[in-house]
Amino acid sequence: MAKKDPLAKQSTGLAKAEIEAILDGRHSDPFAVLGIQQVDDKFVARCFIPNAETVSAETMAGKTIGNLDRLDAAGVFAGSVSIRKLQPIRYRARNEGGEWIVVDPYSFGPVLGPMDDYYMRQGSHLRLFDRMGAHPLTLDGIDGFHFAVWAPNAQRVSVVGDFNEWDGRRHVMRRRGDTGIWEIFLPGVTAGSAYKYEIVGKNGELLPLKADPFARRSELRPRTASMTTGEIDQEWEDEAHRAFWASADARRQPISIYEVHAASWQRRDNGEMLSWDELADRLIPYCVDMGFTHIEFLPISEYPYDPSWGYQTTGLYAPTARFGEPEGFARFVNGAHKVGLGVILDWVPAHFPTDEHGLRWFDGTALYEHEDPRQGFHPDWNTAIYNFGRQEVLAFLINNALYWAEKFHIDGLRVDAVASMLYLDYSRKHGEWVPNEYGGNENLEAVRFLQTMNSRVYGTQPGVMTIAEESTSWPKVSHPVHEGGLGFGFKWNMGFMHDTLQFMSREPVHRKFHHNDMTFGLLYAFTENFVLPLSHDEVVHGKGSLIAKMTGDDWQKFANLRAYYAFMWGYPGKKLLFMGQEFAQWREWSEDRALDWNLLEYRMHEGMRRLVRDLNGTYRRRVALHARDCEGEGFEWLLADDRDNSVFAWLRKAPGEKTIAVVTNFTPVYREAYRIPLPGEGRWKEILNTDADIYGGSGKGNGGAVQATRDKNGNVSAMITLPPLATLMLEQDA
Repeated sequence: MAKKDPLAKQSTGLAKAEIEAILDGRHSDPFAVLGIQQVDDKFVARCFIPNAETVSAETMAGKTIGNLDRLDAAGVFAGSVSIRKLQPIRYRARNEGGEWIVVDPYSFGPVLGPMDDYYMRQGSHLRLFDRMGAHPLTLDGIDGFHFAVWAPNAQRVSVVGDFNEWDGRRHVMRRRGDTGIWEIFLPGVTAGSAYKYEIVGKNGELLPLKADPFARRSELRPRTASMTTGEIDQEWEDEAHRAFWASADARRQPISIYEVHAASWQRRDNGEMLSWDELADRLIPYCVDMGFTHIEFLPISEYPYDPSWGYQTTGLYAPTARFGEPEGFARFVNGAHKVGLGVILDWVPAHFPTDEHGLRWFDGTALYEHEDPRQGFHPDWNTAIYNFGRQEVLAFLINNALYWAEKFHIDGLRVDAVASMLYLDYSRKHGEWVPNEYGGNENLEAVRFLQTMNSRVYGTQPGVMTIAEESTSWPKVSHPVHEGGLGFGFKWNMGFMHDTLQFMSREPVHRKFHHNDMTFGLLYAFTENFVLPLSHDEVVHGKGSLIAKMTGDDWQKFANLRAYYAFMWGYPGKKLLFMGQEFAQWREWSEDRALDWNLLEYRMHEGMRRLVRDLNGTYRRRVALHARDCEGEGFEWLLADDRDNSVFAWLRKAPGEKTIAVVTNFTPVYREAYRIPLPGEGRWKEILNTDADIYGGSGKGNGGAVQATRDKNGNVSAMITLPPLATLMLEQDA
């Protein structure tokens, strides 16, 4: 008689080594042994249910199909079941405390398919945000959540959360070998459950629990778990708004952006942050009244550390929990669009923080970042740099841009720190960076990423614009990709901001020696599609507020700032102003308190606010001031070289529209009978005067109009009154 195989029973049960691997959390493929397994001509059910003393298997309808043997007191069970085909089943577990039902996740097949694998490997999957992360799903009639995460070098990946007592042994995921993606469908998981991924690295090390890179909702800091959430439940009412921008040439539209840090624009009386709904009730009407066309939020994707202002993001797909659930943000965007207000998000694909629950060393290897610190570590911000040469990383970032546009209907992305992406030697000394394949300092992989991202956004999301914060002279930032450009719609004009603020910080008596600070920008003003930014960067880190940068006594400071704002609104380029500067907040901005709204009780601050509102209105109503913001034909100097008087004058033009002259006097000297050349005879209306009494000025001006006449030599000019430290806008009345 042949000797009996000691493992013969394992056709029904499990080998000791398999049981130990499951109980130790070392089993890398539980789908091969747990759930329903076909053994010869019968089906076997195996499960791991901690704390259970007895377990019976049932159909999903509740019919008992077998009683399982307990193979280990820790909760491993196995036994034959009377079913005719593979199907989902559930278990009825019992102990002294009672009984409970467990639907077997290992009795379900995979959710992702071969086409997902193909496009994921290729890096061209444009619906990753619908496939990766956690999504509600009804599979074989059973409700639950499907989880998928990329961790190609991991030995094991488990979903842990409220629903399994954070036990990494219970829900080990299925590994898709070709892509390195792990997935599992967990029956019974509902929206609002906290979860993370427990990952065993390639060397068998247990990593810190990781938040889901594709999580669409997160816990409120200081907690760091991801949260399950349903699809955005929003009835969109913004068809007219989106249709307008989809058919418009944004370069020829008025764009005036109000840059906002959502956590500190206003606060509740008790100091708490406003919710999205509270922000909608206050911020949207304010921006509409002020005449801004867009709100641009500092980053609102999830971030752990308040003083980072959102620039150290750990959850690119999740609106931060600080302001409520993701649906709140969708309601905000919908509300803004209903009144014609666009929403732009500050977006950070350049780097990510090294918090242990984030992307760094995600599967025990440098997965999202470069392993070499000369390429993968940012010395300025102590952050990790994305590996733009890896297709999966590019797909992760590009899908994120598309996600915000599609799911939340955002109107644009302002891309942060583009210069740090473009240059391999950015903020690095000799020997601290790795040249590209041609020996240069250009990051060719980042260039390809930006070009691809912009091509995808403009190709699939009509009406959505991208704006680069790029501080160097990199060519063709806002030129089409097919022309060799990076493909952005617009670029921040950092040179304008730097030069003009430097000029304004000088005493008027010295300005004549620095006249070129205000004229130099016109040499390159039309090489890109520019946004003129007076952003948060100019009012932090000891730089003071804009009003504090101005020279002279208090009256002169306000007059200087009023003149400067009107100079900028008359200058070619789209406009951006950071919150609080529209009413000349004295204090430097801080993220931990609301703006000083009480200042509006004072005449000079309220006057500044009224001026900004009127500048926006004038800019939007007068086509000549915006339709050729990005084209040289819309600008013509009238006076560019009156250094001694620090006077500047130019024309803004557009085909078929009334011409507007902008004249600025940057000295505190009141000038009567100052002659400026004009292109046409007749009456020119004074449509804006920053020295008007309503704005807090001295009330000097031209009585509403000036008269242009032709002299005997055929030259047309007007004798005008130039108020001190003021800008005038004159419109040809013909």
